[in-house]
Amino acid sequence: MIDTDFLCRSRLFRGFTKEEIKSLLECLNAAVKTYKKGEYIFQMGEVTEHFGMILEGKVQVVSDDYWGERQILAGFERGQLFGEAYACMEKMPLLISAVAVEETQVLMLNAHRVLQTCTSACDFHRRLVENLVGILAKKNLTLTRKIDQISKKTIRGKVLAYLSSEAGKQDSNDIIIPFNRQQLAEYLAVDRSALSAELSKMQKEGIISYKKNHFILNKDNMG
Repeated sequence: MIDTDFLCRSRLFRGFTKEEIKSLLECLNAAVKTYKKGEYIFQMGEVTEHFGMILEGKVQVVSDDYWGERQILAGFERGQLFGEAYACMEKMPLLISAVAVEETQVLMLNAHRVLQTCTSACDFHRRLVENLVGILAKKNLTLTRKIDQISKKTIRGKVLAYLSSEAGKQDSNDIIIPFNRQQLAEYLAVDRSALSAELSKMQKEGIISYKKNHFILNKDNMG
């Protein structure tokens, strides 16, 4: 059973009533799927018409190169979408993979059914497409921020740019990041050992303090 109260609070279904969501999900032939930790939801090279909304769990979008090196491109949590850009394009092979970080439940939606109106629910579709466009626009801004972060010349520069962005999103200098140390290294495209060494230096200099994925930023010592 899908929690329509939760869907009402999501960005994709903003402005819809529970009854409207039930009708829309039937029209879209939506399905709920469960994935185990480490299981691929979408895999590089595949072609998909579907995108997912996370109902429970976490998903990472990753890029694996020929030699097995992985870079984490983004992490998503409950209520967020993933895969929608590829699903909206005609027969575009995936350049990324989506992996369940833990046991994860996903609402799978067919992009073509979302974009094509029907006589029974055309107003629903119009409003849903408007919400989807808003989500895509926000993700484009997020991607721009990440490009800025990983384009910094030093590991310290990348770390500070990322933590600063997270502090802005969480409106606090006391933040929780969604990555462990290996995942953060993959996200910033740096060596894990070098990252750990730089974080240790920054903590000794009083710029940050941290324990696992909990960070506190000290602006006074960043000069």
